[in-house]
Amino acid sequence: MDTSPTSLLQSTLDRITFAVVDVETTGLNPYMGHRLCEIAIVLQRGDQEIEAFVRRVNPERPIDPRAQAVHGISDEELRDAPRFAEIAATVRDYLEDAVIVGHNVLFDVEFLATEWRRLHWPPPRAHLVDTLALARRWLELPSNRLVSLASTLDISTDAAHSALGDARITAQVLYALTRMLRSHSVTTLGDLINAQGGFISWPQTPWGNLPSILQHALMNKYELWLRYINKDGIVTERRVVPLDASDKYLIAYCHLRQAQRSFRIDRILEMWF
Repeated sequence: MDTSPTSLLQSTLDRITFAVVDVETTGLNPYMGHRLCEIAIVLQRGDQEIEAFVRRVNPERPIDPRAQAVHGISDEELRDAPRFAEIAATVRDYLEDAVIVGHNVLFDVEFLATEWRRLHWPPPRAHLVDTLALARRWLELPSNRLVSLASTLDISTDAAHSALGDARITAQVLYALTRMLRSHSVTTLGDLINAQGGFISWPQTPWGNLPSILQHALMNKYELWLRYINKDGIVTERRVVPLDASDKYLIAYCHLRQAQRSFRIDRILEMWF
């Protein structure tokens, strides 16, 4: 079968192997420097699991206590885990030319996009399917959280709140939703994407609107000097290694603090090499 993204749109759902993804993270916002600490990918065709991949990831930063309260992963457990760069090629092999599925899929792929942006890799060619969007459009439930939705569909949630457990639950939710949608003539991937409200775009790099010197440092992995004023009005000079940026924040390794830090771009008074 031709697995190019365009040809997949005409493929019937029972012939597609979906790549169901779930990530656990150090916090909620990759643009504030939070990162993956666990990733799971479940390859699912129909109601059958074909293969599962799961890895803990050293995020190279502490886990936010609120995130740890959800997934239970400690900093100590990740100390000897591989960094994302060490597993990036394997993850990419699973997701290139794939149909990526997630429950609130943009949350998962925004973290993946951030990791690949740090490696200067282009986004994969893939279609995105969101079980949360499907549930919101086609079911009238008081809650569309994954555990609540699965319970409504009589799917076990015993393994929830781990990356692999949530990926497996999402895979079964996807199967239940596609079975339900058959009665609405949803039989191909194109139909399914229409049913969720249309195409979901891979997150784009926000670097284009940054100052040119910062873009140059990010693209070429150059160190920068910053003259920075904090919220208390204290000015310091920092030698940093830029890692990523949004329109509001620069994420960088700070030699002064010997750790990753977030810098508000509007508080950077000056930048130089």
